[in-house]
Amino acid sequence: MTGGHAPLERYAVAAIQFEPEFGEKEENIRRLLGLVDEAARQGARLIVTPEMATTGYCWYDREEIRPHVEPIPGPTTERFAQVARERGCYVVVGMPEVASETGIFYNSAALVGPAGLVGVYRKTHSYISEPKWAKDGDLGLPVWHTPLGRLGILICMDADYFEPARLLALQGADVLCFPTNWLEEKSPSAAWMARAFENGCYLIAANRYGCERGVQFSGGSAVLDPDGSIQAMLDTGDGVVLGEVSLARAREKSFRPGGPPDKLHARRPDLYDTLTLNAYLWNPLRFHGLYGHRPLPPGRRSTVAVAQLAPAPGDPVANLRAIAGVIEGLPAEVELVVFPEYALTGPPAFREQARRWALADCSGPVAELIDLAARRRLHIVAGLLERVGDEIYSTAVLVGPEGERARYRKAHPIGPERDWCVAGRSRPPVVDLPLGRVGLLLGSDLCFPEIVRALALAGCDLLAVPAGPRLPPVRRLGPTAVPLEPPAVTGEDPVHFHLARVRAIESNCYLAFASLPVPLGIGHSAVCGPTPAFRAGELVLGPDESGVVVREMDTTNLESEYPTCAVRAKDYLKMRQPHLYDLLQVAEPPAL
Repeated sequence: MTGGHAPLERYAVAAIQFEPEFGEKEENIRRLLGLVDEAARQGARLIVTPEMATTGYCWYDREEIRPHVEPIPGPTTERFAQVARERGCYVVVGMPEVASETGIFYNSAALVGPAGLVGVYRKTHSYISEPKWAKDGDLGLPVWHTPLGRLGILICMDADYFEPARLLALQGADVLCFPTNWLEEKSPSAAWMARAFENGCYLIAANRYGCERGVQFSGGSAVLDPDGSIQAMLDTGDGVVLGEVSLARAREKSFRPGGPPDKLHARRPDLYDTLTLNAYLWNPLRFHGLYGHRPLPPGRRSTVAVAQLAPAPGDPVANLRAIAGVIEGLPAEVELVVFPEYALTGPPAFREQARRWALADCSGPVAELIDLAARRRLHIVAGLLERVGDEIYSTAVLVGPEGERARYRKAHPIGPERDWCVAGRSRPPVVDLPLGRVGLLLGSDLCFPEIVRALALAGCDLLAVPAGPRLPPVRRLGPTAVPLEPPAVTGEDPVHFHLARVRAIESNCYLAFASLPVPLGIGHSAVCGPTPAFRAGELVLGPDESGVVVREMDTTNLESEYPTCAVRAKDYLKMRQPHLYDLLQVAEPPAL
């Protein structure tokens, strides 16, 4: 540990929001030093500046940026280290780096402290602009032990992927320092909130704002708490966002106060053994059908639905009647409908209730679901409590006119649910239907991005997710003055953060999220899409209402040689860096 002392238990932090002048490196450094000094004078011990803050971002090529790159350590890092020495703080500096021994350029962030350079991180997951001039980062994802606890760094598009933040958390990171030049989305971004929530880490997001070479940046710099909520933020303009870190809170990692450290220990690496495979390196249509084994279903347009309803407690007969009523009212074109977790039995509040309501023999209710599916010629996904011997599971069944197609027992029970719910031992099923390749998950599985990614890597077009309690609340965000283009929302957004939407976008899948209403679940049922653009026609039910959402999904290809629709091309999966991800498959990483 740097300094050899126990870490501070609580301390102030700051995110610097800043609009650099393109190419005016000396002026940018002067202004940044002023803002860093201001933050330090206000008590901040850890200060994060934006990505590429010293130079601006939108460079044409290596030749244009060449006069502005420098080694780390070097003149710029020394100037920030001087402030760190004088003020007794740590500073993360976003800047373009050149490796002296090779002449290779990187989009980097340096961590400097009172004793000088602590370490450097090179951005590993490039946005479209970096390959114009910078190599993907080759120093891995380090975590530095300091008097402020364990610190890790992500840069901008790294946060569009769950893997970098998760790898830092598995190495024990308390705080994720996040220099960014985020664009095209109202900020603080829902992706940032997901990275903080799923890892139980603070996230200090230092973004830029303003317009550069026609690119509009989002502002919204923030300090996010370990539950993903906004502690402090700044919409637009240069400034300092002050917050506070509690190392005890960062290290709790619980889904309930005083509960077990679920966010990392409840992971199931035995189910994540495909995460290091580069499954989308080749044409997905050829890859998934290689050797004639299980090609993707033909592309087509289909209609799916989700139902939000409150089941009668412990009364499968009444609940089957309610399900039948919903199905009777569906439009004729619906091919699959998803009902909530525990839709057949009701969600139990404690162990004895779970034992009374759990179905030791599901054959009767499942047969009735199959009959409903046959009458309406569709497929149904619904959740129930299942008892097998002395074990109780949260289970989902997928049925159609042809019978039961899949049964899945939730792999990631969390919080109080773990008092009675046994984790399923099998990986989530993947079923090919006429509408596409479908994967099953249940509720709190969504808190674990690894399992969603594994289904996406298997080629799933649609994730059917009956959901109940134990999910993070949907979070609203007020209006922003940043002039973003649609589908970004600039006005009041009551559904800014929705974990199901984040999961759909980051793995390029459709996601049919059928939730129990408040207070049994979080409500907000929706059919989410594989790209941000899908939000333009999004309908999200209210937190406590009952109802149905119907939405079209499209897996058609405009070209036969390579998929052009997002759900089949899965560009985010193609840009992963799986050679860095070994730790995701380790059952008990060293930090745990």
